[in-house]
Amino acid sequence: MIDPPSAPIHVGLLADVRSPRNVSGSQTVFKGRVWNVDSDTVDLGREGTVTRDYVAHPGAVAIMALNDAGQIYLVRQYRHPVRSELWEPPAGLLDVKGEALQAAAARELYEEADLRAATWHTLVDFYTTPGGSAEAIRIFLARDVTEVPSGERHVREDEEADMVGNWVVLDEVLAAISAGAVACPTLLVGGFALDAARRAQWTTLRPADSPWIRS
Repeated sequence: MIDPPSAPIHVGLLADVRSPRNVSGSQTVFKGRVWNVDSDTVDLGREGTVTRDYVAHPGAVAIMALNDAGQIYLVRQYRHPVRSELWEPPAGLLDVKGEALQAAAARELYEEADLRAATWHTLVDFYTTPGGSAEAIRIFLARDVTEVPSGERHVREDEEADMVGNWVVLDEVLAAISAGAVACPTLLVGGFALDAARRAQWTTLRPADSPWIRS
């Protein structure tokens, strides 16, 4: 017998709850060039205390830049931990103190894609690996996009120096995801979120300065 469908979940009922536990001790056990690894002693109340090691990450932003032809701009960048060149939306760390999220996204779009956008919305927020990393990412939707003149473009370095970029139709991105041909988390999350927003006639978009899950 097929079970009857459960009651629909409304957005007002389905929401993460920010509920930090008491940390009785914390130390940085590894200092890296980009992020550190911290070790915390966490008081769980009746369940006692536990030690949790995690990547202390500054957070990041990514940008789904959409043009009038329904294409999004992607870059292919080498990612050493997975030894692969991944197709992904322009993105970057929140490593400038005091910089607003949307300002960081505009900077990354300029630096990585030679693009500027006049219209910005929040598309989706997510944690990459909440069991072992504090990294949170906000993905923006950027529209009314124009190219940066050649004489004003950012000079890219390191892994970004030989990045290639291309405009790709969203449906092609979704097909590549379904086929298992691409695996960058910002592309997967951003692609599905952008498709959902498109099907909702853009009514689900949030303002660019919406509250962030990272608080």
